[in-house]
Amino acid sequence: MRIAVPNKGRLHEPSEELLERAGLHLVNGADRQLHAETVDPDVTVLYARAADIPEYVADGAADVGITGLDQVRESVPDELVELRDLEFGSCRLVLAAPEDSRIETVYDFEGGRIATEFPTITRRYFDRVDVDVDVTEVSGATELTPHVDIADGIVDITSTGTTLRMNRLEVVSEVLESSVRLFARPETADDEKVQQVDTALGSVLAAEDKRYLMMNAPEDALDDVEEVLPGMGGPTVMDIAGSDQVAVHAVVEERAVFETISALKDVGASDVLVTEIERLVE
Repeated sequence: MRIAVPNKGRLHEPSEELLERAGLHLVNGADRQLHAETVDPDVTVLYARAADIPEYVADGAADVGITGLDQVRESVPDELVELRDLEFGSCRLVLAAPEDSRIETVYDFEGGRIATEFPTITRRYFDRVDVDVDVTEVSGATELTPHVDIADGIVDITSTGTTLRMNRLEVVSEVLESSVRLFARPETADDEKVQQVDTALGSVLAAEDKRYLMMNAPEDALDDVEEVLPGMGGPTVMDIAGSDQVAVHAVVEERAVFETISALKDVGASDVLVTEIERLVE
């Protein structure tokens, strides 16, 4: 099977890193290369522009794709199935207008002009709110268009809002909340290999912000130890040969580790070891 990933830009390295952490190590990848093999002989990585990946998947050139939701909604909005939110590359597509304009709501754009690099998403948004506008597609410098009388407002991507403020624009409405997702065609979404890749990527995300705790504890303090642990279900308990203590293992949220260790010590636990978790299949 073929996985399409962004070939450059801010999504490239996180995508490759996620594949590596999921066990799909690249074995012959290099800069400017169009594809790479992985340690799984059945899985190949294809490199493409983030904006082109939806078409790659829809046309069958790739079986799954890793790219932003905004790119899918703009390119082939009804042709792909979202398998998983990969939880990086977050951004918002917003409707914005000049700070000194009289525009306060989306309905104030009635009969106006909107400049954007995302005409499909923009038209669908205004159709959904039943506002008639003229959508003009631009290929850059979108923030400039309201100040040179090309448009009354814009629909553009923002992460922090800094660029909008620098260009004296303010958000009127949120059009789309986006992040990087794993996509497939409907007819291949349930294929065994696609599901294996989805599970592998999901196991990396599930392990984020979790830690594995191992400790020894007196057997008669086990109830107190279990009460302290804020883990995923009950802990694993194992006898220690020749000892009246037991070994206790549990998965806990990273943010709870500090308080948990102190509480465990108070109820008699000792030799507490905390380790990172690379993957967690739930």
